[in-house]
Amino acid sequence: MELYAAIRFDSQRNQMSIRALADKYGVHRRTVREAIDSPIPPPRRTSPRPVPVLDAVRELIDAMLVADRAAPRKQRHTAKRIHERLRVEHDAAVSYSYVAKYVHRRRPQLAAQAAARDAARAGVVAGFVPQCHPPGAEAEVDFADLWVRLAGQMTKCFLFTLRLSHSGRAVHRVFASQGQEAFLEGHVAAFEAFGGYVGVGPTIEAPGGPRWRRSSTWSANAVDTVLASSSRLG
Repeated sequence: MELYAAIRFDSQRNQMSIRALADKYGVHRRTVREAIDSPIPPPRRTSPRPVPVLDAVRELIDAMLVADRAAPRKQRHTAKRIHERLRVEHDAAVSYSYVAKYVHRRRPQLAAQAAARDAARAGVVAGFVPQCHPPGAEAEVDFADLWVRLAGQMTKCFLFTLRLSHSGRAVHRVFASQGQEAFLEGHVAAFEAFGGYVGVGPTIEAPGGPRWRRSSTWSANAVDTVLASSSRLG
């Protein structure tokens, strides 16, 4: 990643040629072109290596793991027990490390496949619910610890952040505490920076204005304070 960043910097700022960049960093010109095209290196291509001995016993291991799903937890096969059964019952000359790695990788895969089959039989459809944040309708508010140097001493402060959910635009303010006064003052500062309110919930509604979500720390007087302080915004 650092190599690609350095190549892109010299290419854009110093206008160095591909040949000059390849000579400077000791890489192939193809690598230089890749760095210029994208700041993220392409994933390495790794072809799976064949494991003939393990391939011969994959079905046997899978059968043991599938049978384990119906067995009590304490009676399920460990990798060591599977290796012993392969060696004794099937005369398989496979190393324990191969068996252990395969079992560690394969067991969750079989569990996921079984869960998918159960969901399909139950009529459950896999999917997702997309998030929708209309412009100006929602915002997220939080405090974070912030250490600053005041009068030569490191002092713990609190960073107030109000971020619009739709655009990601945010307003930050630093306070000495994260009490209700700082919470409300941060909202007022954010509304002034945005030039208007942010409607964030259905429980409290200002006359002709936005709606608010009241949390456990919000009182009716606190909400009135913010609305009064921001009344000049319209």
